[in-house]
Amino acid sequence: MATDSRYCNCLFFSANAVARLLTSMAEEEFAVTGLSPSHAFVLMTVCHKPGLQAGEISREMQLTPSTVTRLVEKLEQRKLLERESVGRSTRVTPTAAATELLPDVKAAWRRLYARYTTLLGPEAAAQLTAATYEATKKLEPKG
Repeated sequence: MATDSRYCNCLFFSANAVARLLTSMAEEEFAVTGLSPSHAFVLMTVCHKPGLQAGEISREMQLTPSTVTRLVEKLEQRKLLERESVGRSTRVTPTAAATELLPDVKAAWRRLYARYTTLLGPEAAAQLTAATYEATKKLEPKG
């Protein structure tokens, strides 16, 4: 399906094309966990640092707070995360089921990495990742 498009010099077009392809790969790799890639990354984030607030997860994952809330709610329904009120804030913690699932989630992430690294080459994959992250930081609205 990869053909040169008249839009191939447009960052918007190219970034979205890459995002669609990577999303498809990620969905395939994370399917064995029963989680979408977004849910899997929220789970990994909370398992890495239990007790995070939704705003902290939002910043870490570069998602809006409302998106994080929806993702956390779904993981809570699946008994993978719990929310607990601590004073005026709500902390998100993993359940035992999340801790048990975590190795499979990390394995899916490693398979995704291996898959795109094999296709792009290790150096190109690292450069594309770094350049994309730097562009994200520069394009992100300040404030």
